[in-house]
Amino acid sequence: MTTPSQTVGPYLAIGLPWEDGPFVVPEGTPGAVWIRGAVTDGAGEPIPDALVETWQADPDGRFDHPDDPRGRVPGFRGFGRCPTGPDGSYRILTRLPGAVPGREGRMQAPHIDVSVFGRGMLHRVVTRIYFPENEDANAADEVLNLVPEVRRGTLVAARIEDGYRFDVRVQGEGETVFFDV
Repeated sequence: MTTPSQTVGPYLAIGLPWEDGPFVVPEGTPGAVWIRGAVTDGAGEPIPDALVETWQADPDGRFDHPDDPRGRVPGFRGFGRCPTGPDGSYRILTRLPGAVPGREGRMQAPHIDVSVFGRGMLHRVVTRIYFPENEDANAADEVLNLVPEVRRGTLVAARIEDGYRFDVRVQGEGETVFFDV
């Protein structure tokens, strides 16, 4: 007998967040920026019980991971996790990532990988955050170029006073581009 599908939530807030999850780097780290945003549904309503995870390279484009093809560089966690608040908001304190190698040695534009989990979703959705000041690198990025030009803006964060704003709309008009991984 087959077990029926199970949605991702609603118990994310019980077991997955941890106290320093939103802090990829400690407060006061030189060059640290906040990534702030909100997760909304197809009607534009906040999703108060979603979970946002981020994974990224350090400012030199390296990972503290044994699978980094250039060799592991310890010391930068690169991973963040933040539950959304009642207004759908989340926040991650990090440093801006560097460019990372893509296929055939081509460099990918600096970006942060993002997974969003939430009640009613059978699977997480995965997207990327690109940064507006990397215009040339973004224009050459092999992944960003797979996205129709009219939708690329859903992947580029907006500069705000203490960092960047990146909202995630899970469906409907203005839906964030998600990748099939």
